[in-house]
Amino acid sequence: MPSTPQTTPDTVRRAAEGRITILLVEDHDMVAEAIRLALDRTDDLEVVGRSLSVQDALAEAARLRPAVVVLDRRLPDGDGIAAIAALKAAAPGTRVLVLTGEGTPALAARVAEAGGSGLILKAGNLTELQDGVRRVAAGDVAFSEGLLSGALDRLAGRTAGLGAALTPRERETLCLLGEGLGAADISRRLGVALNTARNHVQRVLEKLGARSQLEAVAVARREGLLR
Repeated sequence: MPSTPQTTPDTVRRAAEGRITILLVEDHDMVAEAIRLALDRTDDLEVVGRSLSVQDALAEAARLRPAVVVLDRRLPDGDGIAAIAALKAAAPGTRVLVLTGEGTPALAARVAEAGGSGLILKAGNLTELQDGVRRVAAGDVAFSEGLLSGALDRLAGRTAGLGAALTPRERETLCLLGEGLGAADISRRLGVALNTARNHVQRVLEKLGARSQLEAVAVARREGLLR
């Protein structure tokens, strides 16, 4: 259900002490409460709202503008994965981490194709979810063990062709993406500002016709740009 109605989008996004703000989309009360407690007990994560359905999540995402939406896959009014694009459109800059009871490489590939940043199994421990939220908020991807490589294999056969040629710096960025690094780590490795690293990553995605870092790596492997 909606929470903190008096809070403006800007103040929510800048949660106290630099916390990562989270909108939790989960219709089962006991599951939602366990997740909320696990996230809120950390010093750097804060659940600022909860939604029970896709439609409510779209409205709350637009209102709260959280850093991350933790999204249940199965909701009363639809498939969470199918709602990823609409959620990102409702709250530009927000990243989406999907939770599911059962995960497969095919499902992970669907999440990546839809623009999601990760897929975490509900059966995993809560520390994995906490770390996944942090990785996603930092611009990385977060997939439960065994799902990432299979998703890459599936995406490699479906993605669009390459766009314009990459610059030398963009090739460096692509190689670092291939190592599994996110924007913050790329910034440190290249010795550039974080925003500059994010711009490099965005241009790589655009030139490879990819909607996510995971998809960009898959395209690059298919085209022989990465081993």
